[in-house]
Amino acid sequence: MLLKVEKRWVIAFIITAIVAMVSLFWPTKLPDASSGVFLEENNLIGADIAWLLASSGLVLLMTPGLSFFYGGMVGKKNVISTMLQSFIALGVISLVWVVVGFSLSFGDSLGFYIGKEHYGIIGNPFSFTFFNQVGVLPHSKMAPTVPFILFALFQMKFAVITPAIITGSFAERVRFVSYLLFIVLFSLFIYAPLAHMVWSGDGFLVKFFGIKDFAGGTVVHMSAGFAALAGALMIGKRKNDHHEPSNITYVILGTGMLWFGWFGFNSGSALAANATAAMAFGTTTIASASAMMTWIFFDRINGRKISALGACIGAVVGLVAITPACGYVSIAESIFIGFITAIVSNMAVNWKKLKSVDDTLDVFACHGIGGIMGMILTAIFARGDNASLLHGGVGVFAHHMTALLLVSVFTFFGALIIYKITDFIIPLRVEETSEELGLDISQHNESI
Repeated sequence: MLLKVEKRWVIAFIITAIVAMVSLFWPTKLPDASSGVFLEENNLIGADIAWLLASSGLVLLMTPGLSFFYGGMVGKKNVISTMLQSFIALGVISLVWVVVGFSLSFGDSLGFYIGKEHYGIIGNPFSFTFFNQVGVLPHSKMAPTVPFILFALFQMKFAVITPAIITGSFAERVRFVSYLLFIVLFSLFIYAPLAHMVWSGDGFLVKFFGIKDFAGGTVVHMSAGFAALAGALMIGKRKNDHHEPSNITYVILGTGMLWFGWFGFNSGSALAANATAAMAFGTTTIASASAMMTWIFFDRINGRKISALGACIGAVVGLVAITPACGYVSIAESIFIGFITAIVSNMAVNWKKLKSVDDTLDVFACHGIGGIMGMILTAIFARGDNASLLHGGVGVFAHHMTALLLVSVFTFFGALIIYKITDFIIPLRVEETSEELGLDISQHNESI
């Protein structure tokens, strides 16, 4: 049976068509080494290219891994819808990234001056529009040993998974089309400026506060965690907030895919096949192992059974916590980071006041709290001159904590505004009958 075609879907198709047509005629210019911005092709290093190609593929795998991780946790009537919300980000955000997202994140800085120093807030949207000036030559500052196109695609995978993480907070009650609009707005107005302020050379947070975020604890996990909390508060509780996970084996599979992909996420952020990448590889897996074991034992001493679900959540919490620190700390320190974050996150998951918010899959308690703990612990242990409390003093730590507060406020209230704008354009929440029927049938007419 054919459905009535609503205006919102016609508009969505027209926008996609316009993007396709404009891309065909957009004037693209290949980078030129004579400008000084790009280096000659002989500066490329084969080992670095190979590792970043592999890392990009690993990070891409994390998004379908997340879809299994979340899909196994929700009720049987919402498995497909939940998994699709993660998976569809590969399509939506990839296009947004090529058109303007990469420019906003890594383009020429637009910001303000303090004295003679310039501090970037966001990139110029026309710097790399439709990947203009993004080719095979290496960029002298961002990625001097790999093709600039590879750097752009590697960063794209981070942009893809960030909004996908948020979906766990409002699972089982959000319109699909509203969700599509939300993740576009979130990527443009929350993720892109945050990525620019942390990862571009003269971004405000990195240049003024000296913030350390090796692979995305702040940019990815804190932004997703606070946006998840804002979403749960904005959209409200489910009509039936109790459900049994539909498929624990999906959760285990998803955790394995996430853990595997996280090596590219963290080690790949070294942007080279070097010693830093090797150390990040080690700290990543050891922190996750430590957090997983801490989680299940902490559950048991608090009167809860050891569960596969708990082991998987613990492992992911460890991966989240080590992300900002992975290239800056030792293996021994990564054990402690996984241990202490698992305890704090476990307590948050089981805190009654936080449970009352109905963050469906505890996204804030895991990714938000995990990201916060990761940032705090990075600010304590990170090695390097003036890098942390132990290697720079209280002033350095205070700068990091100020930045943490600013990021928390920006991501929470920024996301809340975007939810309200989205809800004004297209109501976010499905009708009560659709929620009762389940989103698999009501939104997609499919079932497992």
